[in-house]
Amino acid sequence: MDSPLRSFASLYSTTFLMVLAAGLLTTYLGLSLTTMQVPQIWIGGMMSAYYIGLVCGSKVGHKLIAQVGHIRAFVACAGIVTASALGHALIDNLTIWLILRFAVGMGMMCQYMVLESWLNEQAENNQRGTVFASYMIVSYLALMAGQGAISLYPDLGIEPLLLIAICFALCIVPISITRRIHPEPLTPAPLQMGLYWKRAPQALTTIALGSMIVGCFYGLAPSYATAKGIDPEHVALYMSCTIFAGLLAQWPMGKLSDIISRSLLIRINCVLLGVIVLIITIIPFQTVSSLILTSLFGILAFTLYPLATALANSRVEQHERVGLSATILVTFGIGASIGPLVASGLMQALGDQMLYGFMAICSFTLLIRLLWINVRQKAEQTSTGDYIMAGGDLVSSPLAASFDPRVDIEMVNEQMINPAEDAFDVIPESTVDEFDDVGEQADYNTAYASVSDEMLEQDELDDEDVDNEIGRR
Repeated sequence: MDSPLRSFASLYSTTFLMVLAAGLLTTYLGLSLTTMQVPQIWIGGMMSAYYIGLVCGSKVGHKLIAQVGHIRAFVACAGIVTASALGHALIDNLTIWLILRFAVGMGMMCQYMVLESWLNEQAENNQRGTVFASYMIVSYLALMAGQGAISLYPDLGIEPLLLIAICFALCIVPISITRRIHPEPLTPAPLQMGLYWKRAPQALTTIALGSMIVGCFYGLAPSYATAKGIDPEHVALYMSCTIFAGLLAQWPMGKLSDIISRSLLIRINCVLLGVIVLIITIIPFQTVSSLILTSLFGILAFTLYPLATALANSRVEQHERVGLSATILVTFGIGASIGPLVASGLMQALGDQMLYGFMAICSFTLLIRLLWINVRQKAEQTSTGDYIMAGGDLVSSPLAASFDPRVDIEMVNEQMINPAEDAFDVIPESTVDEFDDVGEQADYNTAYASVSDEMLEQDELDDEDVDNEIGRR
């Protein structure tokens, strides 16, 4: 059996070139807009347009792949993305840039769907974890390479856009000449977001607010670093350190989540992340300390999503995971589109430090929300924990007590054989005396039967009295 790296080498090569170009384009736009001294709200809007494109592209890409197949859909979207990237070099209008950024998001979502559905379908069950772990490692390495590539062009001319277009064009080649069997067309999966939010509220809340933090970092951190006086070469180092720390943290955090409760681990993560970003917000910017702090930030921020995804998948059945994945992607895209827009507005109004100030707000808001959900879920479990299902004749039978785990079965049996004397206070003394006169043990079943008959006769008399009273009125 071939290793996953060799089996899926063509798909991994395509992923590397595609993600490298995407990471380089994001950083290039952030630095270029900062150099052009446009308002921060435009930078945030540019990043939000990309994530909105990702959300919309999930629906469009699904239909496109179902109609024309995986490779044709990938090639078509790669052409659109390449043309959109080059469009930034031809037009300086910011409104057009927003449209181009939206087009890049839609096209790349389709490309991601092609790659991930292909990997998911053709990965063997005993290699699935290795296949997707390798996919994530390749993606992280490509992001780091994209950040490093910007340092080759400190003047931010047209050269970075040409390199981006070259990578987007070349990513078509490996997937086009692959010898792997084409995957089956995608089948539609219903999107029931409300259902999954009820099933996994902690996980999806984490994804929503965590995506705001990640979206803010990718979109606005280059602008923040430039505003602090860092040149493009060191901006690339700043971004690469964060991404590399996030990459290194994936495996140990995954192992830790198998030992500690994931919901508890996410709350601990929120506390530490909130403290880190608050420190970054307050203390003055310094080169060495900033690299240490941003590395710690990467460890905590980039592990929220996989932790939340694992927690969400543990709350649903196997057949529900396709719909859950769609809900997670949409939730991530919406959060990542809102975050940069809000953060850029705060940065424009209150200063560049509000980038991490907004992240601190998101972290502590997430913590409070998770604590509230956890308390509510525990209260629901407590309120239903003592409920014992019963039905049929057992409801009114003394035998029902033996099914209640809170009752001592030996005590129940003893009471049923030798009932307590005060349990028969309602039995007429004449009935008991009648049995005592013959010196025999009282037949309590007979006594019960006689008492029940008397009570039934009394109920019938009472009903007749009520009917007569109604008739008179």
